[in-house]
Amino acid sequence: MRFPTVLGDDFPEACGLLGVRPVADGYGLVLGQDEEGARWTVVVDDVSLVASAIAAWDCGMEYDLSPDERTIVVSLAGWPLELTVSAPGVPEPYDPPQGADGTGRVPLAPPSAAGWGPVQRRLGADQIAREWADWRERVATDGGAAAAAHPGLARALREAAAYTREAPPPGRVRSVFAGEEARTLRADGPGWSMVARTDGGAFLLLDEEPGEVLAVPREGNAERPELPELLTALDRVATGAPSQPPA
Repeated sequence: MRFPTVLGDDFPEACGLLGVRPVADGYGLVLGQDEEGARWTVVVDDVSLVASAIAAWDCGMEYDLSPDERTIVVSLAGWPLELTVSAPGVPEPYDPPQGADGTGRVPLAPPSAAGWGPVQRRLGADQIAREWADWRERVATDGGAAAAAHPGLARALREAAAYTREAPPPGRVRSVFAGEEARTLRADGPGWSMVARTDGGAFLLLDEEPGEVLAVPREGNAERPELPELLTALDRVATGAPSQPPA
């Protein structure tokens, strides 16, 4: 399950922000401009089109991402992400006025970098996932943030462990291949985000701790299993494998 975490803690929440109904096949997002330069976020039901474009671009190949009008579910003014674009023959990007998309809402906009909240917390966890090797080395060097007794961390880990017993909304727990038989996990909940590797440790970010990255202790307790067991169980949740919740 892939979706921009800037939009929400899970897939249904992201769909709610975009004003579309959650469906099993998902959607594709196309961030583009019209001939006047106005920013638009287009939601399409042709997921394979967007997936093919991403795969081609990742390989350095050109791909014309032009959705068929019949595949468009909704077009929303603005972009939810900060992008730097330069398209020949297209004016500089700008946001259409409020209500230009027919919804009456203000255009989508990137989150502010001046504050700290759920969006910044999720984006911070995404960044740690991308820079995992650097963060692991940092913790090995300076020991990371000691947080074994932090009440917010304990609450988040209890809620993460609960996901292994009762499935959360789609997208709350995500797992991607990380090489060498390891996987990178991302999990979110009310006020917390976790990023981990099944062959390593885990880090937690909390709404109540602006900008802080807490290292998750490996030791378990009566309310949650040892960290390796928890990560294995969360990976099963994300991949849809048969449930085997840890004791």
